[in-house]
Amino acid sequence: MLDDREKDKTENVSIEDLIEDSIEDSIEENERAEDSQTAAPAKPDRKDSSDDEYEKICYVCRRPESKAGPMITMPGGMNFCHDCMQKAFDTVTNSGLDLSKLQNMPYMNLNLSDFSNLQNLNTEIPKKNKVKKKSQDKKGGKKEFSIRDIPAPHIIKSKLDQYVVGQEQAKKVIAVAVYNHYKRAFCQTAEGEDGVQDEVQIEKSNILMIGPTGSGKTYLVKTLAKLLDVPLAIADATTLTEAGYIGDDIESVISKLLAAADNDVERAEKGIIFIDEIDKIAKKKNTTSRDVSGESVQQELLKLLEGSQVEVPVGSNQKNALTPMTTVDTNNILFICGGAFPDLENIVKERLNKSSTMGFGAQLKGKYDDDPNLLGHATTEDLRKFGMIPEFLGRLPITVTLQALTKDLMVRILTEPKNAILKQYEKLLAMDEVRLVFEEDALSWIAEEAIRKETGARALRAIIEEFMQDIMYEIPKDPNIGSVVITRAYLEKNGGPMIEMRG
Repeated sequence: MLDDREKDKTENVSIEDLIEDSIEDSIEENERAEDSQTAAPAKPDRKDSSDDEYEKICYVCRRPESKAGPMITMPGGMNFCHDCMQKAFDTVTNSGLDLSKLQNMPYMNLNLSDFSNLQNLNTEIPKKNKVKKKSQDKKGGKKEFSIRDIPAPHIIKSKLDQYVVGQEQAKKVIAVAVYNHYKRAFCQTAEGEDGVQDEVQIEKSNILMIGPTGSGKTYLVKTLAKLLDVPLAIADATTLTEAGYIGDDIESVISKLLAAADNDVERAEKGIIFIDEIDKIAKKKNTTSRDVSGESVQQELLKLLEGSQVEVPVGSNQKNALTPMTTVDTNNILFICGGAFPDLENIVKERLNKSSTMGFGAQLKGKYDDDPNLLGHATTEDLRKFGMIPEFLGRLPITVTLQALTKDLMVRILTEPKNAILKQYEKLLAMDEVRLVFEEDALSWIAEEAIRKETGARALRAIIEEFMQDIMYEIPKDPNIGSVVITRAYLEKNGGPMIEMRG
């Protein structure tokens, strides 16, 4: 038993002193053990070298090591800074709570004077619970994306032409919008570092893509992000709901971008977010129930599109007490929203047909029935009638319309891009030393059949997979086959492919 004086002394001892004493004792014991033992081969260091790029986060105050100092790693991979740990023990000692009497708390009944048992516990922390350290200028390191690396609009379009066929106007508008966006992002970064505030502030311009299904909206954005080497996050608007309801919150969109940037906040703040199926969050008409996935989602997206400080979880899409949080600035993130907007053609056609009158200057009501570029006449008024709120449309000033694919475009998609579908099958058969050839009539038949399916370019692969299945199965049987020619008769099931043997 201790007397009152000894109790007062133990209460005044801080947790930092106890930890320092225990660390010194463990170091002395290790030195004594090394002196007594004979030399043994060193064990390989199992620590991943990539861990040096990350820093631990306090689970209480959410501060990283660069701000809070060295962390105390507890069993289970939980990190605490010295300030939070000291506050916790001060609260416990002042309240007079005996931790040894608590049940179902195995990690709280620890002897603070002996930390040697913690060395045998698994205290490895997953990377998803850590934030990547800020990039530092190192010799031989990876060169960061700077304003000098931004390609000109004509260069961006020429690179897109290698992968995307058609949609000339859409590629031109997107190239100019992306070029101006990144000039604005790096211009603001330079002003902040120099401390000089320019009188001219460049405002943010997001993009709205309108086009029928299969016209290449998602493929265009994926190709753009690949060429620029920036992080890209593709989110589906159909899963987004109002806060408090089952579904993904608005912040989950930023979490996907942060994960694509390997939890590097600075790199994520210069990324691209593509929100697909944006037409599915239009206002529901003639409904008496609460619209939790329509107009309310548009209203919550306003803060992201405009630019704000958003607090998102690291390594998870859900917020809880044990998930570290970080702040992401969406001011320099380019948002691209795309959707098919079905039945928008009828709204546009109805507005255009209002000018039909009687007399010599009258226009026929069926003038726009067969217009392939009918969506190109869409205005903000038409989108408001469709169900998009004006505040949402005001934050998407750039509208890009993609045209429906014609027969000629379908044939070009089959053959011209770098990763065209036919080139993929030619490479597969080339591995078996077989040459694959498609006749022009066969390509025309495939394009006509894809247009009948009304699913855009997605129908091309489905059609080719159907008739190439037997060829891919039979060719490996005979090593003497040298080439295969696909004819229109084979596609129409009136004959077979032309097979030529070697020699």
